[in-house]
Amino acid sequence: MNCSSAGPEKPDGGPAVGVRIEDLLKDFLARAGELLHAQEHMRGLLEAVVAVAEDLSLDAVLDRVVRSACRLLNARYGALGVIGEDQSLSHFITVGIDDDLAHRIGPRPTGHGVLGLLITEPEPLRLHDLRQHPNAYGFPAHHPPMKSFLGVPIRVRDVVFGNLYLTEKDGGGDFTPEDEDLAVALAAAAGVAIENARLYEEARRRASWLEASMDVTGRMLGDDRTDESGRVALDVVADKALRESGAQLALILVPDDGVGSYRVVGVAGADGPEFTGRTLPMDSPEIRAVADTGAPACVEDAGSILGPGDETYWGKLLAVDLSAQGSHHGLLVLVRAPGTGPFPRTDVDMGAVFGSHVALALELDRIHRLREQLVVFSDRDRIARDLHDLVIQRLFAAGLSIQSLRRFTSGESALNRIDAVTQELDGTIRDLRNTIYSLQADSGEPDLLSSRILRTVRNVARPLPFAPHLALTGDVDSIINGVTTIHLLAVLSEALSNAVRHSGAQAIWVSVAVTEGTLVLTVEDNGQGFNDPKPGNGLLNMDHRARELKGTCAITSAPTKGTTLVWSVPAR
Repeated sequence: MNCSSAGPEKPDGGPAVGVRIEDLLKDFLARAGELLHAQEHMRGLLEAVVAVAEDLSLDAVLDRVVRSACRLLNARYGALGVIGEDQSLSHFITVGIDDDLAHRIGPRPTGHGVLGLLITEPEPLRLHDLRQHPNAYGFPAHHPPMKSFLGVPIRVRDVVFGNLYLTEKDGGGDFTPEDEDLAVALAAAAGVAIENARLYEEARRRASWLEASMDVTGRMLGDDRTDESGRVALDVVADKALRESGAQLALILVPDDGVGSYRVVGVAGADGPEFTGRTLPMDSPEIRAVADTGAPACVEDAGSILGPGDETYWGKLLAVDLSAQGSHHGLLVLVRAPGTGPFPRTDVDMGAVFGSHVALALELDRIHRLREQLVVFSDRDRIARDLHDLVIQRLFAAGLSIQSLRRFTSGESALNRIDAVTQELDGTIRDLRNTIYSLQADSGEPDLLSSRILRTVRNVARPLPFAPHLALTGDVDSIINGVTTIHLLAVLSEALSNAVRHSGAQAIWVSVAVTEGTLVLTVEDNGQGFNDPKPGNGLLNMDHRARELKGTCAITSAPTKGTTLVWSVPAR
């Protein structure tokens, strides 16, 4: 009997099972490594998102986006380009290039070449060598070499806000699809952070504009003015608008006598003083539209309004209407520095609100002054009535009484004395009438011809060291025909101007009389006179105006005897 012992049986295929276990273990370790790598990426992405959202300042958020992207994706250089309204890069934030190098490189990119490709085609873009791309422009002098490239768009509410650019991955390799996914995820988070920062910034700026509006209106209606024109307050208005808008120049303008022209009455900014008191021909279509519609307008070429100069000196211009209760008080003009882009929408909208508050303050101030003037005018009217109804009548009666003494007096000396006193009383009555007209001249009645005559005489005679004698006889204010009034005032201004400029007179007499349906203007001076007046344009125009109204114009003069103009037309 053969007895033998045998050990346990080995399973079939032993070596093959060992290999499979080893493969499974390697696969498990590889997947575990991938999970760890993914977890590391997720942790980095989360840290980047948190870092981006830590600040509410838009500039700080944009800077954090670039820095976080460079740190997350191991990129040496990063940039974020903000797309402006003209589809170019209005802002360009960089990381990895210091200020000195950036200065030596020159102007920031505006969106050409590969950078512009993401503007026209806002999709993620990975390149092995951006220098080999067909759209590559090449690098300017002093620019560091860059090869690998990754660009992704940043969207805010489905609108492309800008693009994130990364170059030169550490180690000299290319950016991977995983890098692209991380960049896209970071860009999405950045879009939310940017939107929050923009909303916060907009709310802050709106609140700041409103605070400035309240401040300036309080000053304009308070005791901060140093004179009735409100000049100091208007400088404060310009300064507040300058600070809120970040502009380089702010001007407050009021309508001037010329059609479409404005006079500068308030300034702010380093260049402001050179505009003080200047008259600007604000007759461009954009500016006319502001005054007509009340809507603010942006002008690309500020030089077309501010005057000729270096075209690179001024940036964009914003004109804001200053109108309230149907009254146009002027314009607020803001000018940005060159290269700073257009005015943000918030500044345009809040600038209009600011302007409406300023205009309302100007209107309230105007109404307040009118009320004060009405009190003065009412007092003047009372004085004028008393002078006319009491004093003049008593003087006239006194003159008649003195004249009646001639019947009881026969001496020549006494009669001459009676005539002299009577003439003196007549002269006093005329002076009182002129005083009455002067009291009514500023009473807010623009249709009174006497007031307009008095203003014309005052304005034209300002260069003289004396005031012309003015006599108004008859019911001058009964002349309500607009054509007759225009011609009369034009002839008065021309004749008086000639006497002021050319006669060398020591005295000038102006008389306007309405008698028996005829209006007669007489301007007389005791100047040097002349023998044969040359029919210049001024004299021809005065004669033409008289003939147009079926009247006459006569001029008499002699050397050292002065000059007299008599202009007579039908009163109607």
